[in-house]
Amino acid sequence: MSDFAERWARAGTGELCWLGASGPTGAAVIPLSREGRPCVALPLSRLAEADDLTGRRVAFCVPGRPGQEGEPAPGMVAVGAVRVEHDLEGAEYVEHLLHQEMVKYPPTRLRADSLLSRRENWWWVARVIVSVDGDPEVRELPPRRDQRDALLVREADAEARAPRVDVVSAGDWAAEPGGELALAEDPNRTPGVGEPAFVFGHHHSPDYERWERWHRAGTLVGNRLRVEHSVGGPVASVRPFGILGRFQGHRALARECRAGMAELERRLDVPC
Repeated sequence: MSDFAERWARAGTGELCWLGASGPTGAAVIPLSREGRPCVALPLSRLAEADDLTGRRVAFCVPGRPGQEGEPAPGMVAVGAVRVEHDLEGAEYVEHLLHQEMVKYPPTRLRADSLLSRRENWWWVARVIVSVDGDPEVRELPPRRDQRDALLVREADAEARAPRVDVVSAGDWAAEPGGELALAEDPNRTPGVGEPAFVFGHHHSPDYERWERWHRAGTLVGNRLRVEHSVGGPVASVRPFGILGRFQGHRALARECRAGMAELERRLDVPC
């Protein structure tokens, strides 16, 4: 796993994929590393995601870094058990992970680059830390060549114990619920047999303040996805928020993080 851990630590963005309570799913994350093991530190606005993946096998996905001439390179995926820690005070996050995240994620530099800013944005340093636990199964993923390439998440086996992740593409992702999508054929990908499937991609603005995920969910038969749920679609770029949008986004995020903190305090029976 050492090669994967090194790739994960260098990457600017990655994904977690798992078989959740409502079916296969995935989310964009900032890759971090603690004691040489891949991890992420989710803000408490994402507590529901952390709850959903707890106790499950999770796929940590990282895209390949472009070569010297800009050509896409293969990515990697590591699938295995995870350790989930609730760092309500943010002590572990601040000591081991904060500085890594500030390098990769500009919004954290704005909210937590000093003791004063961390006191002002106290809700941002409380985290759920999700780490690879044990020895995951690691394999290579094909290169992602442009915004039309996405990740396909589905069951890896009949027992639905672990997610299987593949890179897929389609000539046209425009499909509403009730429609079908034809995925580009890949001899290395096992055709679907009617299992639940989730295809997603994500894009962020240059300042990372705006991060949008699109997805298509349904059942996979052969190379055709029968769409049951659809949100958004791939785009070449995402424009940054204006001043008002940034202010509103910050307030909404603070509200969601505080709500997550209140819920976690209730579970942990933290006195008010």
